[in-house]
Amino acid sequence: MTEQPTMHEIAGAAAPSAPESIHELLPEIPEDQRFDEIAPMDARALSKSLFVRLRNLEEGTHEYAYVRNTLVELNLALVKFAASRFRSRSEPMEDIVQVGTIGLIKAIDRFEADRGVEFPTFAMPTIIGEIKRFFRDTSWSVRVPRRLQELRLDLAKAGDELAQQLDRSPTVAELAERLNLSHDEIVEGMAASNAYTASSLDAQPEEDDAEGALADRIGYEDHGLEGIEYVESLKPLIAELSPRDRKILSLRFVANMTQSEIGEELGISQMHVSRLLARTLRKLRQGLMVED
Repeated sequence: MTEQPTMHEIAGAAAPSAPESIHELLPEIPEDQRFDEIAPMDARALSKSLFVRLRNLEEGTHEYAYVRNTLVELNLALVKFAASRFRSRSEPMEDIVQVGTIGLIKAIDRFEADRGVEFPTFAMPTIIGEIKRFFRDTSWSVRVPRRLQELRLDLAKAGDELAQQLDRSPTVAELAERLNLSHDEIVEGMAASNAYTASSLDAQPEEDDAEGALADRIGYEDHGLEGIEYVESLKPLIAELSPRDRKILSLRFVANMTQSEIGEELGISQMHVSRLLARTLRKLRQGLMVED
């Protein structure tokens, strides 16, 4: 496996005439010292010295770029630590580290050592913010305008705040009032939020693989549809029955009464009810066969 080039090798390709090495800048560093092997406390102390040096250099010079690149290498551990918080995402870790490194460079350019703030404390929010911005811009299942991406974040924040205040989920009107937006804009933002994530129909459940893929769980044959067809076909046939026959059907199949109970209700014998019911069902069955 070939060794990856260091930041200084990359910088050297762009600025081959860099006037000095890190060992000339800071003689206390051994010649064979690798930056990824420097202890965090030592890296922090070296960074302080380099930030002082950087402040006295002219931006755009080879020496300035060399010190800046050295600061990046010394503090890459911050990027890797921040990136580890997003290891559950589907994006490759190399891409996340690369984006976090951009945040680290921005933090180095903005850092002012004389304010008394430790660089890791200053840099970490910038690094994480850059990574989150990367996910916000690239992790949507369906590409939506930046305006709607930002509206989704505002809706999420406002929804959490209102839910805590109201002890319930806020309404569209309450969200619109909080964000000073129209009802239609809130609805549009909610609809756009549905495009943030999507699940594959072939995805397996995380906890119980025995359930099968998502496609196996969301589609099934509804046997009740056949019954609806029969009911609709029977309606005109039942309407043609005599009132007594309709009442017997209703008492038997809607009220779930027995033939004896129906006989007592109508003042006729159970045997008579049985004959009437059989005749009615035979008539309906023949009517359905004619319809088919």
